[in-house]
Amino acid sequence: MRPTQTAPHYRLYALPGMPPARPGLVRVASGGAAIDVELWAMPAAAVGAFLADVPPPLAIGTLRLADDREVKGFLCEACAVADARDITAFGGWRRYLAAGAGGRS
Repeated sequence: MRPTQTAPHYRLYALPGMPPARPGLVRVASGGAAIDVELWAMPAAAVGAFLADVPPPLAIGTLRLADDREVKGFLCEACAVADARDITAFGGWRRYLAAGAGGRS
């Protein structure tokens, strides 16, 4: 695992009603921020089984990183954040949880 950040084109949300609590990352045309993310390596043979377990409204898509690289990662369907708490100001999911805010989504 290697920590990095997205390019400043994303909003981060705490998704309601999904035990366990989950983040939703959405790319936006304007008003985005750089969000802390983690890069993980996965053997190609494991990708199919992994994708089968990704629950909606989460999806795997292309993320642009702060260094302009594009990688595959978790994104969220935009329609799923209508009732979600915008936690972009925390700068990342782990920071949100560390602030003790995870129970208030």
